[in-house]
Amino acid sequence: MLHLTLSPRRLFKIWPAAAGLTFPSRNPSLGGMLVPAENFYAAWRARRHPSPDLRETGGDAPPEKLLQTIWQHQRLLRDQLITLDGRPVRILHPGFKNQEAGPDFRDAMIRLGSEPPLTGDIEIDLQPGGWKAHGHDRNPNYHRVILHVIWSGTPGAEERLPVLALQGRLDAPLGELDEALGREPAAGLPVSLRGQCSAPLAGLPPGRLAELLLAAADVRWRVKAGHYAARARQVGWEQTLWEGLFRGLGYKQNIWPFHRLAELRPLWHRPPLDPFALQTRLLGLSGLLPDQLSRAQLAADQHLRQVWDQWWRERDAFADAILPRSLWRLHGIRPANHPQRRLALAAHWVAAGDLPARLQKWFAQPIADAALADSLLQSLAPVVEDSFWTRHCTLRSAPLARPQPLLGATRVTDLAVNVILPWLWVRAVEGRNAELQRVAEHRFRHWPAAEDNSVLRLARRRLLGAAGTWLPAGAAAQQGLLQITRDFCDHTNALCEQCPFPELVQEWFRRPGEREKIPAEG
Repeated sequence: MLHLTLSPRRLFKIWPAAAGLTFPSRNPSLGGMLVPAENFYAAWRARRHPSPDLRETGGDAPPEKLLQTIWQHQRLLRDQLITLDGRPVRILHPGFKNQEAGPDFRDAMIRLGSEPPLTGDIEIDLQPGGWKAHGHDRNPNYHRVILHVIWSGTPGAEERLPVLALQGRLDAPLGELDEALGREPAAGLPVSLRGQCSAPLAGLPPGRLAELLLAAADVRWRVKAGHYAARARQVGWEQTLWEGLFRGLGYKQNIWPFHRLAELRPLWHRPPLDPFALQTRLLGLSGLLPDQLSRAQLAADQHLRQVWDQWWRERDAFADAILPRSLWRLHGIRPANHPQRRLALAAHWVAAGDLPARLQKWFAQPIADAALADSLLQSLAPVVEDSFWTRHCTLRSAPLARPQPLLGATRVTDLAVNVILPWLWVRAVEGRNAELQRVAEHRFRHWPAAEDNSVLRLARRRLLGAAGTWLPAGAAAQQGLLQITRDFCDHTNALCEQCPFPELVQEWFRRPGEREKIPAEG
């Protein structure tokens, strides 16, 4: 087992300029997704999806599907977006990918300048002329479009919609984004039939199947790390960490409102900085603060009055940044995971003032594999007890029968795998510290499994068939399964027509001593 003992101060020395949260010069050897040449799964992925030579300048426009994926993931310089007629644009929510006829994204929310937020649809074309050329101006399905997103163009007198050009507004080179995102599926998973790869996968010895899943997980991990590196070039390491943590608290339903609140951190991160004051600001800014008492829950109503006593004094100062309540998706959320409660936890993290240092300290400590999740849970636990939120799920709910922690093991695993470990690893990469990279990789590969879900269950049935009840233990194997599904299953039909994955598995198993190499970059 790999152990490492370093003080937080020593870590700051290892990572150049980390104490000042500045981003060091980009290591030219990193490239693309930061994937090493010996990763055979990455080579398979490249063979399945050959990447064109995409450049942001001096070349043809990128594929429209890639622009849609970039928009969906908001891989943009989000604080530098300006319409062709000169109005600043804030993307409060990018919308939901539309699989039917009509605009590319439904129910987006944006703010133009200082105007009130707009809710509507987003259409993406390569050029401004695509709006009329495709007949969108005459099609009633497009009447709710509030923003026309294009790759490049110039202002036109006949344009009735705000037009946003993405060229020059991406957070990473176009080729890197194509490598990281260009294989995103256009539709969801198939819902029936066992995949043709289930037979060759079921025939793999457990050790070889684990090797395959970990190689795919490595690709997924490095894609995430590349995103953090790109974002850190804009806002610094600490802000990038906060945005990742907030997104992790939002789950899949509320990623974007949580992300927006994290982007607003320079606005609300000012004295007073005690947990209650920060909870009040985050709840007020979120638009989730109830304006009526329950009249049935005495403790909740008393706490809500105290929140409003402070919020009304500050509300005018934050009025331009308050999120519309309609931005939130609350249906189907477990009570203990309600956004109000998650914002209370985030306020504790910020108020403590030392969360990045605590994570550095946790990373520097020698920790047994079996204790990884519990040790991180202790590092992320609120420093002071929260008597209200350990007993309540919302600002109007009845008290819980017994106290519940603000953070549980399941959410800690998701934060570790998707945010904290990739963030720590890519900092080590940028600091050229191989030992710290190995620490992060070791912890990722030995992290306990995340909570099972419907996507994982379907992936096991489709990819592994009868062997789907067995997987290598740990979150990394789950991540690898998800990556294979995304790269291959989501790009074929239920009959697996023209999918090369089964053949690739068979070739790889027949040549156990060989490893394919990623083609050298031109």
